Amino acid sequence: MARKIAVLPGDGIGPEVTAEAVKVLKATGAAFEFEEALVGGAAYDDGGHPLPPATLDLCRASDAVLFGAVGGPKYDAIPDPLLRPELGALLPLRRELNLYANLRPAKTPSALAAACPLKGVHRVDFVVVRELTGGLYFGEKRREADWASDLCVYTRMEIERIVRLAFTVARGRSGRLLSVDKANVLETSRLWREIVNEIAKENPDVSLSHMLVDNCAMQMIRDPGAFDVIVTENLFGDILSDEAAMITGSLGLLPSASLSDGNFGLYEPIHGSAPDIAGQGRANPIAAILSAAMMLRHTFGEEALALRIERAVDHALLAGLRTPDIFENGTSLVSAAAMGDAVAFKLKAAA
Repeated sequence: MARKIAVLPGDGIGPEVTAEAVKVLKATGAAFEFEEALVGGAAYDDGGHPLPPATLDLCRASDAVLFGAVGGPKYDAIPDPLLRPELGALLPLRRELNLYANLRPAKTPSALAAACPLKGVHRVDFVVVRELTGGLYFGEKRREADWASDLCVYTRMEIERIVRLAFTVARGRSGRLLSVDKANVLETSRLWREIVNEIAKENPDVSLSHMLVDNCAMQMIRDPGAFDVIVTENLFGDILSDEAAMITGSLGLLPSASLSDGNFGLYEPIHGSAPDIAGQGRANPIAAILSAAMMLRHTFGEEALALRIERAVDHALLAGLRTPDIFENGTSLVSAAAMGDAVAFKLKAAA
């Protein structure tokens, strides 16, 4: 029976890159059923809400969600912040679907070793495990004329479940886990560190260390090769994973998986909607394509298929194909669709 994937293209370049990810999934020859729905600004324009009930129902009835991007300056003027795409669609999706664990691998493709903006750095390969449904983003928000507040709350359960997952991820890599917090200042971080240390006793085969978030941001620039698996809370993970993305050379390269209990997940490129280049064929679909590979791996248990997609991406890059964000002299400038075609062609040829 075909496995069902909800496709939420969203706004800006979201529809362009998502279309290439679907093209690549179809090229694997595996049986999938795709159904699209509106989300974000596109849904707001259509019916006045960024997350229609029908879209949420589709996600719940599917095995996985392939997500594009939402938002853009056009929607910043919506008077009610809860109707803006980020607050009104993305965060509620995470909450309603219990997507508490965000995996963001930061890895430099071998063909793009020179793309790292850091002098002397040619290879980056680590994973940020970000807690996704707690902290400042989901805490009580208050605003009056001359002041505002955002409440940061974490419970033991929220911390335990993301940290246990991070230990599992670390065990599958080098056996090293770095927990990042701000325990010298924040009470939530002190609770975080205490619980991490407790769980570490259950995982003696994994080496644990701690680092303050400001120091981590500096060390990531100084020596990104020193990192392997990082676990951290929502806000810190958002910032550090975007920093990691730029170290690899482009936001357009990096995928992500937002996971719930069991096998369900939402998969999306970490870049935004980039409305300034939407509809021009200039978007880089690699992050969306690699997000589809993560879907095969984490939701459907198709490790071999996931590896085939990743190798097909490497093949296209080694062949010199480049979208504008990673273009350099001596390479071939291609559109988003052409990059997707090249990856799909390689998949079919290797089948």
